[in-house]
Amino acid sequence: MNSIADNIEKSLSQIQPYKLYGRVSKILGMLVEIGGIERELSIGDRVMLTPSGTKPIPCEIIGFKDGQALAMPFGSLQRVGLGCKAVAVFSEPVVYPSRKWLSRVINAFGEPLDGKGPLETGDMPMALRGAPPPAHDRKRLGPKLDLGVRAINSFLSTCQGQRMGIFAGSGVGKSVLMSMLAKYTSADISVIGLIGERGREVQEFLEDDLGEEGLRKSVVIVSTSDESPLMRRQAAYLTLATAEYFRDQGQQVMCLMDSVTRFAMAQREIGLSAGEPPTSKGYPPTTFAELPKLLERAGPGTNAQGDITGYFTVLVEGDDHNEPISDAVRGILDGHIVLDRSIADRGRYPAINILKSISRSMPKCLTEEQEDLVRQAREIISTYEDMEELIRLGAYRPGSDPKVDHAIQLYPQIETFLKQRPTEHMTLDQGYDILKGILRPGSAQPQDDGQDDG
Repeated sequence: MNSIADNIEKSLSQIQPYKLYGRVSKILGMLVEIGGIERELSIGDRVMLTPSGTKPIPCEIIGFKDGQALAMPFGSLQRVGLGCKAVAVFSEPVVYPSRKWLSRVINAFGEPLDGKGPLETGDMPMALRGAPPPAHDRKRLGPKLDLGVRAINSFLSTCQGQRMGIFAGSGVGKSVLMSMLAKYTSADISVIGLIGERGREVQEFLEDDLGEEGLRKSVVIVSTSDESPLMRRQAAYLTLATAEYFRDQGQQVMCLMDSVTRFAMAQREIGLSAGEPPTSKGYPPTTFAELPKLLERAGPGTNAQGDITGYFTVLVEGDDHNEPISDAVRGILDGHIVLDRSIADRGRYPAINILKSISRSMPKCLTEEQEDLVRQAREIISTYEDMEELIRLGAYRPGSDPKVDHAIQLYPQIETFLKQRPTEHMTLDQGYDILKGILRPGSAQPQDDGQDDG
């Protein structure tokens, strides 16, 4: 009861005893200049434009210039003109998640998009731009988390509270891999943020990829590519705020975001509109300042909390894995999974390039036997791929190198092991048993992996 009373008291304290009004003095593209109240505002404050004959339009203050406040709208500026009234809103942007949000699809404002009726709110306010737990109070990474995808479970083991990136070009299978993680993870709850998603693909992802099984224990936050950059950015903040709510309830949370790149692009649009100088590939400095603020919110909680295990996709432009956003995100996260177009082209899904991917929690989370199995399998993959061209051309003579002969014998079985259909679920132990059966056929009987040879 005390917490409810405290929340009510906090909400009441945010009610303004008076209102401050300004006026629109200039509109340039999506940038609105507001005069009259600029000395009362600061970066991040909200104002409501109130054009006649339509609903108020929320805006955020993104800068100041020549004695005017610069604002960007969350929606369309239709019917907004010079002299339009602007009302200052000083309360901190918060959201009130609830367990009733499970299986729901919502927008960046926490409003329902799925036609299932009103969204019930909780009684605990969560700041949209919350801070991560203090570094000295955070727990260490927990035990291994079963993700249900054997290539990741075996070669890129992920611990509770770890943050991983999925790096891939367009059309290489990020969304399908994300849906598999959401459905098959042993985490209690999945919070999925679709940031800047194609509107046509949202329903396909929900019905075909995620399905009823995945949606049942998930909250999906959607902001499509046609929405304003502030909406896309806020959808990312809401995704982390919702994950933090469930973490504070002591839950193990899987936070999936597709994609961090579109969050960065939204921040680029906001920064450039505010007059920031473009730096690396047109991204202003605030983009690289906002990335760690967002990604650091995932991770282990304190001793009284659960953890947020994060998987964040990065859309690499032109398949360039060294472009600025990829470089920045790779330096913040605890590992990266590289989806390779050449692997996808030959029909192996998920198209994970094992040799270019890494999990920084390994090998500490593996037993000695598991570590040895992974090391042997990586060595076989590396040996075969080093000699692949010679083998395919018929230039390699069998018997020339025992290691290469061994790799030629086992590589096809490892390739089959790395394949997994979206409908197939594989536990941690099952994956290691199959891998042991491939590498040491005399010591373990491989289990049926449900794959055909194709």
